[in-house]
Amino acid sequence: MPFSTSTSSIIHFIKQWVIPCLLVLLIVGFQSYPSLVEQYYSTQFYIKISILLRTITAWLPISIGDILYFALIIQVLIWVYKLIQSIIQKKINKQFLLQLFLKITRTILWVFIVFNILWGLNYSRLGITHQLKINKQAYSKDDVKELVCSLIDKVNTTRKNIGNDTLPVLNFKNIFQESAQLYNTIDSVYPFLNYRTPSIKKSLLSSVSHYVGFTGYYNPFTGEAQLSTHVPTIIVPYVTCHEIAHQLGYASEDEANFVGYLACSKSKNVYFQYSVYLDLYKYAAMELFLMDSNETHGWQLDSLVRKDLRAIRLFFSQQQNEISPVMNQIYAQYLKANYQSKGVSSYNDVVGLLIAFKKKYGSI
Repeated sequence: MPFSTSTSSIIHFIKQWVIPCLLVLLIVGFQSYPSLVEQYYSTQFYIKISILLRTITAWLPISIGDILYFALIIQVLIWVYKLIQSIIQKKINKQFLLQLFLKITRTILWVFIVFNILWGLNYSRLGITHQLKINKQAYSKDDVKELVCSLIDKVNTTRKNIGNDTLPVLNFKNIFQESAQLYNTIDSVYPFLNYRTPSIKKSLLSSVSHYVGFTGYYNPFTGEAQLSTHVPTIIVPYVTCHEIAHQLGYASEDEANFVGYLACSKSKNVYFQYSVYLDLYKYAAMELFLMDSNETHGWQLDSLVRKDLRAIRLFFSQQQNEISPVMNQIYAQYLKANYQSKGVSSYNDVVGLLIAFKKKYGSI
């Protein structure tokens, strides 16, 4: 009997601590080899697991991931209530605190494991620069200036082709469908961007999006891409293509921006083209402004483009609140923890990718 009890305790300890700790060490070690991550995880295992997740979640029109988030929030509130209740009843002691600490630690370990297996390892891959064989290097002010001028030509041309003084408001469902079709159109040129089993949905959190400052997000646990419906629709095509890029395994924000550009810019729908070039212009213009505040070139923009930019700035300025900066900092720390040292500024790194792409292929 003592032997049986001892064996049971050892097995319990192995399940509770040895297995998750070993898995964490294996994941951390694997992250140190981007070429292996690219070859065996991002372009093989992840593709299969992501299609499986989307197959499971695509059939329901509402976001399963958001429902899980709601359930998690409720569960956390229950835990907090029980903790407060224990404090009031004076049940807090060293043993209680130790057990609480161990439970939280095990939970963090397993969340880390599941997150990385389902998606997170993509942060360590070689990525789109490796697949396109483009060399992302340090760039000069002249490089950025040239990019800005090219993007100004693009936004001016596409805006004139739209024609109306006021931008049309497209149906979200149509935008989602066309975005998915775009990826299946360009996979003849970029076979690694083949997108099967779409799972793109309106966020159930759209009504509070201005509090947390998101326009779209990817749920790595369900494989769903969610878009806020409380944003100017002109940004939705590009944001949708950005979130699909996350679904395809491009975890870093600059790569998701760039992959979104590869898809969106190839659309025959001028609204999609304008959406991507307008957003990329903002990134490039900001980069140029930071290098030299006298070199914005905003005066070259068509009057309708300037009008659209003012409307977008006005919309987001009206959404400012005290919670959004806090959430922004939390997200910045998340990005830094996943090898994006610039935090939310990592989105702007798409400028370097565009310059490298332009140097290799001559245009954007």
